Amino acid sequence: MKSPILNQIGTVFIPVSNIEQARDWYCDILGLPADGDIQFGHIYVIPLNGTGIVLDSKIFSEDKIIKTPLFHLNTLNIEEAYQYMKEKQVDLITEIEHDHYFNFQDPDGNHLMICKC
Repeated sequence: MKSPILNQIGTVFIPVSNIEQARDWYCDILGLPADGDIQFGHIYVIPLNGTGIVLDSKIFSEDKIIKTPLFHLNTLNIEEAYQYMKEKQVDLITEIEHDHYFNFQDPDGNHLMICKC
């Protein structure tokens, strides 16, 4: 039987403690307007090209904070992206590694990565 499951990722869920603050923070660092609707009082879908990100305050708890990046956001210029995040006063976890990527965390402590594509 051929698999009915597509070989693609639809979206990634990120647990956040405050949906409004998380929406504003993520939209700010991604240069997006934070004017979308919060669905069901706890979900915000970040409008991205490709695989999506869903912020969800209903699934948040201290033990569900992501401590290893599960995906990376792309950049064409890793040095510029690093400086941008520094200027935004984002908590940077690493320096630029291998001239290719760096890790940072959101206000809830979720670990994320930006990688040169």
